[in-house]
Amino acid sequence: MNPDQQLAWNDVDAVLFDLDGVVTPTAEVHMRAWAEMFNAFLESYAGEGDRAAYTDADYFAHVDGKPRYDGVRDFLESRGITLPEGTTEDPPTAETVRGLGNRKNDAFNAVLARDGVTAYPGSIALLDHLRDLDLPLAIVSSSANAPAVLEAAGLLDRFATVVDGRVATELGLPGKPAPDTFVHAAEELGTTPDRAVVLEDAVSGVRAGAAGGFAAVVGVDRGAGEKVLREAGATLVVRDLAELVPGGDAG
Repeated sequence: MNPDQQLAWNDVDAVLFDLDGVVTPTAEVHMRAWAEMFNAFLESYAGEGDRAAYTDADYFAHVDGKPRYDGVRDFLESRGITLPEGTTEDPPTAETVRGLGNRKNDAFNAVLARDGVTAYPGSIALLDHLRDLDLPLAIVSSSANAPAVLEAAGLLDRFATVVDGRVATELGLPGKPAPDTFVHAAEELGTTPDRAVVLEDAVSGVRAGAAGGFAAVVGVDRGAGEKVLREAGATLVVRDLAELVPGGDAG
């Protein structure tokens, strides 16, 4: 990373992290859970629409970073498949938007309980550096599982606030790519978007940061691609958060 690409951490008041794919590699678990759920559904679905196999490209284009039910709805729309919305209480067996979302959530929780999760070393390095600077930190995640993931990774105490899918629902905040959850997190930390930095790996999350007028939006390239992240509004793109630590190197 070039010296002129370093962020001036002393010039901001707070740092807002997405969780999956930024702090922890749970994006990979989410990707597997989505693929298993959607492909099983597509194989059994007999209605109108494109029933070709779900791919990683579908994940990045329609699901990544969005609230769970929005991801289901957007993917189905891309395939010309119409299902009833259903309710949050629908069982995972229900062929509704929310039933499929609940089916995916069950799959994710099973993998997390079985395998646990370990944060990226580079992310820990940045968290340690920001702790030394006494900067308040927040997690802003579309996932309703964020506290469980943080606890499994031993990182829950690193963040002053967690704005996850459940919080967004309770407060009526639209999810990413709308900026509202990031803006709320900044307010919770006692600052404003122009004094806070967003770190995101998902295109929808980068768009949310750009729409919110944040001081900087760091795109973390875990597969979306630097060009795509910059086009979405990233002011800086890194492959690993260690690159944001002075003297750090992702290798």
